Amino acid sequence: MKNHWFKKAGLSFVLVLFVNLISHYLYKRFDLTEDQRYTLSEAALQSANKFNGTVTIDVLLDGNLPAEFSRLRTETLLLLEQFKSKNQGISVNFINPLAESGPRENTIAELQSLGLTPANITIEEDGKVTQELVFPWAMVNYNNQTVRVPLLKNKLGANTEDRINNSVQQLEYAFADAFTKLTTQNKKRVAVIKGNGELQDIFISDFLTTLREYYNIGAITLDSVSVNPQGVLNQLNNFDLALVAKPTEAFTDEEKYILDQYIVNGGKSIWLIDQVAMQLDSLFNAKGSAVATQKNLNLNDLFFKYGLRINPVLVNDLYNTPIVLATGEDTNAQYNPVPWVYHPMVFSKNNHPINTNIEALRLQFANVLDTLPNVMKKTIILQTSPLSKIEGVPKEISFEIIGAAPQKADYTNQGNLPLAVLLEGHFNSAFANRVKPIVIGNTIEKGPENKMLVVADGDIIKNQLRNGKPLELGYDKWTNNYYGNKEFLVNAVNYLLDDNGLINIRNKKVSIPLLDVKKIANQKTKWQLINIGLPIVLLVVFGLIYGFIRKKTMARAVLIK
Repeated sequence: MKNHWFKKAGLSFVLVLFVNLISHYLYKRFDLTEDQRYTLSEAALQSANKFNGTVTIDVLLDGNLPAEFSRLRTETLLLLEQFKSKNQGISVNFINPLAESGPRENTIAELQSLGLTPANITIEEDGKVTQELVFPWAMVNYNNQTVRVPLLKNKLGANTEDRINNSVQQLEYAFADAFTKLTTQNKKRVAVIKGNGELQDIFISDFLTTLREYYNIGAITLDSVSVNPQGVLNQLNNFDLALVAKPTEAFTDEEKYILDQYIVNGGKSIWLIDQVAMQLDSLFNAKGSAVATQKNLNLNDLFFKYGLRINPVLVNDLYNTPIVLATGEDTNAQYNPVPWVYHPMVFSKNNHPINTNIEALRLQFANVLDTLPNVMKKTIILQTSPLSKIEGVPKEISFEIIGAAPQKADYTNQGNLPLAVLLEGHFNSAFANRVKPIVIGNTIEKGPENKMLVVADGDIIKNQLRNGKPLELGYDKWTNNYYGNKEFLVNAVNYLLDDNGLINIRNKKVSIPLLDVKKIANQKTKWQLINIGLPIVLLVVFGLIYGFIRKKTMARAVLIK
């Protein structure tokens, strides 16, 4: 009997040892989740496999974390383990930055100086409310270069479940994007168009600084077209994308023809256009009142041929971003945020990789787009809220409207107005069957597959200044609010120029069911008894049954003997 037992035990041990040896050499994971949460996309895998040496990832999420950040830590760990399984050169460290020796205040200041913004978390447990600082960041280090990776994704009005889902959904893209930044050698080129009163460099500085992590940036001045049109076109054709940021002076036909030939030949482009002349500064300089007028940029025929029209009207939206006005005089002055209907707050449609899972945008004195029928594929990327309307120009704009309560009835059946459109397809020249304004070589009238983004607001790219230095795009220094302008524009450039599909990772949907906090508090004792008491009761019952059966078996064996 004993020999038989030893044989079975030995066989089991050998079997377990054999399975462990096989699993060590034949490692395989199976993703059985409905949303394929633990399956990396092909583009993400390619970004991880481009490393030729050791990659160290320091994740600043460790220690005694609040529940939501513990969940974020777990999801980050699971994702990075997938990357490690594909590239053994990836090393991951989880660090509690606030556990370092030295004064806590000095550590926090040092982390913030590196651009690592903390999250201030309110924790409510057993009726007690406490505040905790957490640094939800990762640092990817490779070849003496470091890229910061934000792990927390905030959205206005998001509850805890949405906040975690938003963060987890962007993890794969965030790390794949960081890997791409560190391994890209032959960067594509972006041209910033100059010569027609576009925004000065200092007002687009933050965006261009961010863009330099992905692409090489250069400037092209169009006002020399009249002297050397072929040279300007040749120079422009060396760039992969042209950025036109809020021009204020009309384009000549010669300049338009150069841009048209660049686009028809396959050059990508982003147009940030204002068709109405009005600035918030104009109201302050004019003591609270100014007239908004139509702006003539001489671009209507160009856009019309491509399949859209920018209307010289203003958007009035009840979902808007505040401005700050001073009340009182001198030392008694107080600065208060007030709603401003001409600065619409634009929430993402989440219908495209460009706008998926981004924070609300802030637009200023935006216009409205119309799409026109032609062969181009058109996707509305941004639109106003359902409670918005159009106002024609010329129109007097005054701060006096702030005191008037808007009537929702005035906005009925007028909302969801298009603000940005993506054009994709084969562009036909706007100068086809027309007398050409200049003579250049190798002109064509129908080109290859191409993409163009048009936004009916030039200020979407404009960063604010403090003491003459640019602030982060999307940050409003007056209200201390952050908007998603920079992420939207970076996504747009990446989509237009992305050949490996990395931007499409943003379309991945991940759903993480969370526990109901109120139900947990109400049923805490019940579940503690079930989780702690029930196993003990079952163990005692099993022991009694086992003892009874054993005693009965032993008694029967004695009788048989």
